Amino acid sequence: MNSSLLAALSRIVGRQWVRHRRAELVTYAMDGLPTHESLPGVVVIPGSPEQVREIIRLLHVVRVPFVARGAGTGLSGGALADPDAVLIALTRLNRILRVDPLQRRAVVQPGVVNARLSEAVLPFGLHYVPDPSSQAACTVGGNVAENAGGPHCLKYGVTTNHIVALEVALPDGSSIRLGSLHGEPWGPDLVGLFVGSEGMFGIATEITVRLERIPQSVRTMLADFSTVRAASEAVSSIIAAGIVPAALEMMDRACVAAVEASIYAAGYPTDAAAVLLVELDGQSDAVEAETALVRDILTERGARAVRTASTPADRARLWQGRKKAFGAMGRIAPDLAVQDAVVPRSALPAIMDQIDGIRLEYGLTISNVFHAGDGNLHPNISFDRRDSAVIARVRSACRDIMAACVAVGGSITGEHGVGNDKLDYMPWIFDAETLGAMRAVRRAFDPTELANPGKVVPVHACREWTAVKSTRTPTLRSGHS
Repeated sequence: MNSSLLAALSRIVGRQWVRHRRAELVTYAMDGLPTHESLPGVVVIPGSPEQVREIIRLLHVVRVPFVARGAGTGLSGGALADPDAVLIALTRLNRILRVDPLQRRAVVQPGVVNARLSEAVLPFGLHYVPDPSSQAACTVGGNVAENAGGPHCLKYGVTTNHIVALEVALPDGSSIRLGSLHGEPWGPDLVGLFVGSEGMFGIATEITVRLERIPQSVRTMLADFSTVRAASEAVSSIIAAGIVPAALEMMDRACVAAVEASIYAAGYPTDAAAVLLVELDGQSDAVEAETALVRDILTERGARAVRTASTPADRARLWQGRKKAFGAMGRIAPDLAVQDAVVPRSALPAIMDQIDGIRLEYGLTISNVFHAGDGNLHPNISFDRRDSAVIARVRSACRDIMAACVAVGGSITGEHGVGNDKLDYMPWIFDAETLGAMRAVRRAFDPTELANPGKVVPVHACREWTAVKSTRTPTLRSGHS
């Protein structure tokens, strides 16, 4: 990063919002995944959408790549920038611009913290449903980039189901609006295309979200089991009965032990091999009927005990243990690699056995806390990254876990994205033509590929798409790009 570029960036945002000293850059060297690390060339912190566009326009002219970053809670290395790139931190764009309780809409800037949005609309009897475990810190802009989920995505869907419109700064510095206030796509669903694009298509500078009414009734239950297999089979039985809980979460013995030994202790039984957290919501009569049915299913499947939260405080305590589980694991080791894969629910018992075998093979500490209702696994590997030999075992274990999930018909990510952590896994589930099509879509937004370069699509594995001008028919050009 030369002095003229630093000066130009300073003229846009002010000198105090440009970081270029090594001690300042270290703050941005990682996201929430400690197995990847990279110092950006410079960090710039804009205070308005106009400044975002000016920064991008400047970088487009001088052909310098850039990476957008929210709170840095991502878990795939997606918000890391190389030394030749500018990292654009969006934390100052943190205003809730408008709330329309009648239309159940809110317009926010990308730096708004997820939990703050629900707190702001609570007086209207509304909430913003997507609730990642990091919701007390993660931002809505980051949620859009990664298509984040959370425990309640089983019933309500992930981020893309709750975004109706976007204002986007494209990689050339121009601005476009996608979607509409009413949520109608009116043609190709470009909002759905942008959500989850991991910063490769541009930066969302304004986000219009759909709000939901707070349910009339909520019941939260905790069931504990003597085996992980029994808990996994209970999950399948609940879904097979035609019940779709608002949330259906599982924690194994190692995770429960970490939570109960921490300040987040929720009263989980530490002698259980696994616990299930089941939440039902909706109209009171329906919730009461489903609660009775779910309790019967859990008991029939071997639950040792089924407890129902009796007060809002009790419910909050049960959820605190689940939401803070990742933080509680900090007691085990200084670093935590949170992995993310999806398998069919029917494969849960076998996959959990395989993960335990991988744990033994590599001599690692692995805890499991995950969205069992939709088969979205989160094996958590506790380790110390100061030991290079341990890091090598962690990476090998992560690869083996992903391979096992793909082998049973699963996928390499459910909500954490691909970033740079899972680039090598992409050819496992997509052929060269499909990867080439993905890259072609990316180039439609960013022909120069300056926005978050080196992420998501493994360029070496793509077969490039081109258009035959005479027929305008998409064709494939052989060879690799």
